[in-house]
Amino acid sequence: MYFISDGIYGFVYYITGYRKKVVMNNLLIAFPDKTEKERVRIAKDFYHNFIDTILEMVKMISISEKELTKRFSSNIETLNALYDTGVNVQLMSGHFFNWELVNFGISKFGKYPFVGVFMPVSNKAFTKIMYDMRGRFGTILIPATEFQFKFHRYVRGRYALGLGADQNPGNIEKAYWVNFFNRLTPFNKGPEKGAKRNKTAIVFTNFYKTKRGYYHTDFKLLTTDPNTYKEGELTRIFAASVENAIKKTPANYLWSHRRWKYAFNEEKHRHLVVA
Repeated sequence: MYFISDGIYGFVYYITGYRKKVVMNNLLIAFPDKTEKERVRIAKDFYHNFIDTILEMVKMISISEKELTKRFSSNIETLNALYDTGVNVQLMSGHFFNWELVNFGISKFGKYPFVGVFMPVSNKAFTKIMYDMRGRFGTILIPATEFQFKFHRYVRGRYALGLGADQNPGNIEKAYWVNFFNRLTPFNKGPEKGAKRNKTAIVFTNFYKTKRGYYHTDFKLLTTDPNTYKEGELTRIFAASVENAIKKTPANYLWSHRRWKYAFNEEKHRHLVVA
């Protein structure tokens, strides 16, 4: 499979140049002190990881649990210890590789019923394939379009909710603006507000490749009482956690999405800044 991945990588990077300008601009913002050669090396490694992840997702439709178990490691005991205390958990992560294997690992080895949020696409057949794959290992899946109003219809009792909390906010006038790679960047208020409303523990989840086809997940407890933090502070801590994880393994992040698509406006957004 990885021979195929290498071939697709060459086509995507050298011939189609899929979102290469976005990737290189993001890397310039994040790593201005690196040389052009160093940023190109990160970009190439990112595209390798990106293509690997796509093909690994396809493989996960039919791969055995035994084989997946061999390829997943974590400090899951951190998460399971929280279960024993009786609190529910909100897992907050950035868009790292390979998120599908993390979905499997938490559902397989965690004590919590794992809840994932997914975005339906217009192609119903593709949506069903992804839904069946992600639900194959026991994950409770909620469409993002229904999440705000129907979460408690899907989930009752204990749960660990997984969120890719570095998405661009739908409305930047209602976002928290925090420092992210030395640039004020908007982050959704939803994850922090949801954790406070539901009184869940917050766990930062970082996952990364240890070697090709093998991944490790680190669970780091941020707090068991989010309501003790002032408004926006937990979002700032989360953004700093994502940034630190990226700096350790720069090619492990989804650089093809425009993380800095919105510009800070002092007049409009200064009251939304979280110091």
